[in-house]
Amino acid sequence: MTSKVTLRGMTTVSFYAADMNAAKQWYSDLFGIEPYFVRPGADQPAYIEFRLGDYQHELGIIDRKYAPKGAATEAGGAILFWHVDDLDATFDALKHAGAQEYEPITKRGEGFITASVVDPFGNILGIMYNQHYLDMLAAKKAQLI
Repeated sequence: MTSKVTLRGMTTVSFYAADMNAAKQWYSDLFGIEPYFVRPGADQPAYIEFRLGDYQHELGIIDRKYAPKGAATEAGGAILFWHVDDLDATFDALKHAGAQEYEPITKRGEGFITASVVDPFGNILGIMYNQHYLDMLAAKKAQLI
């Protein structure tokens, strides 16, 4: 008997931070919103979560002391790219907020441009202008009409 694994959609991206209050402030300032979920309490959070974008995907930030055994402590590994409409302005805003360039703005092909930064807490945040994302979003909206 064989089965096929079907990934249905991204649910939560988890980042880690040793200074949760600083991470909460940095990301709140960056996004212009407060996290919608904070545990155990606002004064000493161990977990905070933001809902972002067209599909309200979740970005969770977890106190680094709860990272799995053997978790990387330096930037590297998989990069999740968030679609942005103005890649240049977003890249500049991230760097102005204190993020360090990880990968410069790179054209990947027609309608696909990426860049990434390392946030002040050691996490890689990828950004991308992705025409396919916009096409899929438009098709989804057209189905609703």
